[in-house]
Amino acid sequence: MISMLNRPFSTALLSLFLLTFVGSSASTVKAQEGRVLDEIVAVVGNYIILQSDVDGMVLGVMSQQQMEWSEELWQEALVQLLNDKVLVTHAQRDTNLVVTDQQVDQMLDSQIEQIQQRVGGQARLEEIYGKSVLEVKADLREDYRDRLLADEFRRQKMSSIKATPTDVRQWFAQIPTDSLPTLPDLVRVSHIVKLPKVTEAARNEAMEIITSIRDSVVAGASTMEEMAQLFSDDPGSAPNGGLYENMGLDEVVPEFAAVASRAAISMYSRVFETQFGLHFLRVNARRGDRIDYNHILISFDDRKVDSGPAIADLTQIRDSILTKRASFEALAREESEEEFSKSQGGRVSDPNTGERNLYVEALGGLWQRTLSEMDPGDISEPSEVQLIDGRRAFHIVRLEARIPSHRVDISTDYELIEERALQDKQQLIMEKWLLDLKKSVYIDLRGRARELNLATDN
Repeated sequence: MISMLNRPFSTALLSLFLLTFVGSSASTVKAQEGRVLDEIVAVVGNYIILQSDVDGMVLGVMSQQQMEWSEELWQEALVQLLNDKVLVTHAQRDTNLVVTDQQVDQMLDSQIEQIQQRVGGQARLEEIYGKSVLEVKADLREDYRDRLLADEFRRQKMSSIKATPTDVRQWFAQIPTDSLPTLPDLVRVSHIVKLPKVTEAARNEAMEIITSIRDSVVAGASTMEEMAQLFSDDPGSAPNGGLYENMGLDEVVPEFAAVASRAAISMYSRVFETQFGLHFLRVNARRGDRIDYNHILISFDDRKVDSGPAIADLTQIRDSILTKRASFEALAREESEEEFSKSQGGRVSDPNTGERNLYVEALGGLWQRTLSEMDPGDISEPSEVQLIDGRRAFHIVRLEARIPSHRVDISTDYELIEERALQDKQQLIMEKWLLDLKKSVYIDLRGRARELNLATDN
């Protein structure tokens, strides 16, 4: 059974929205068979939950997880919806939580776009739903606002939960040794990165593209969001129209921060260059050193770059480390052009978990070729690499450790075990927290939910 209890709202939106259509179809079939078209199964505060709401969530999980329909799955979906409405109710009571119209619009636009792609376009979506896209958005706007409020309410609670070393050891001790998984080969590495030099041909081509896009946006022929979705090379924001929210100026590269810190609110900046390519941006809001903004990035064509200078620089750096005893960590902080590892003295880690032990098979062919003949302590010759953001670069690699395939052990896999222990702790605390929250929210189970004798504290 897949637990939906602690799933963030943002991950459930698409399936809930899309399966509303499927749920409607299922209800129609039931009506034709002489059964009830729809009914209220629960009231939570000022909200009602319909049977079709629960059916829609179940169908979404069935589609995504390749599961069969079951009463247990239906009951779990109902519990999820009850919990969602309890969180929404409490989030609305919290006057410190704010969701802007722009946040709601961005989420709606992104989800509608995904749904259109899945069902075969806007016309098909409107045919299925029986309304125009604008009417669909209007119907869903307040629901999405509620979901974003509750998601932030949940996030604040989750962010306060930490796993102590004692928590980790106790969690690991309860697992039978013969149940521990075996991990494949792991490595721990550091690197120093240099980017190939951008040629004038590549720079001019990118400038022509981004200038044309900016001119179209400034003239009002297109919106920035539309053009970002179509043309921006930033995978982290393009699907959302180039939007980043609550971003600290210290979280972006200096060249970007310099423009963002001075840009007039709601105005389009000049085109400017960073190591990622050419950008222009629009700052939507500024709160001290934190900003909400949209931007468009046009990267330089990596087929039109000169790799010679990067390789020469790395060769010199490697020589300094090997013959002059220069510090690898210090040179990484001074010379590397990959920001994530640079700030850590060249140490490479999983950007999502912070894990230092990396699966060899997941690193990709370029990494694997570089590491294949290396022993711990070796520093490689300059070689090509593809960075996490997809850019082509060159690097020298220091192999810190090679860990052969082994059964999970707390001495070598602490970060991995810590992550799993934290997830379990968060779930337990969230379940108890929800029980407390439910005590101050009116909940009334009806119809099928009452027949299941479902306890609202589950």
